[in-house]
Amino acid sequence: MGFLLSKSMDANLKNQQEFMLHNSRLQLERQILMQSQMRERQMAMQIAWSREVLKYFGTFFTLATVGLTVGALKRKKPVLLAPIVPFGFILAYQMDSAYGTLIYRMKGEAESIMASEQDRLDLPHGTPTFESIEKTRRARSSLASFLEK
Repeated sequence: MGFLLSKSMDANLKNQQEFMLHNSRLQLERQILMQSQMRERQMAMQIAWSREVLKYFGTFFTLATVGLTVGALKRKKPVLLAPIVPFGFILAYQMDSAYGTLIYRMKGEAESIMASEQDRLDLPHGTPTFESIEKTRRARSSLASFLEK
């Protein structure tokens, strides 16, 4: 009788372990999807921000270029056209950021760094472990209780 009860409990335990593994896998998949969606939304906001900045800077660049050109022609001082060059570089960067391939080039460079320069990505003191986090938590909690007294 004890053997049958034990066998039934072992089967039940195995079923529970499989259920827990399945649930933890589902939870991990959901977390990965959520993080991916959050990253996509943040990137979309960043691109939208770049496009908005481009609108304002493009307007400024146009007005500045027209004004500097008119001023240079009226005063016959071509040196007044000098600010157009750095403003042009800024405008080109903003256009590349908002509508160009900058994001793809950055992604490619990031992948290259991850593949060939892994040592640059190491965190100081390595990756946090459960033990290091617990040690810090205990130190802070004992410090907090000490300060309250």
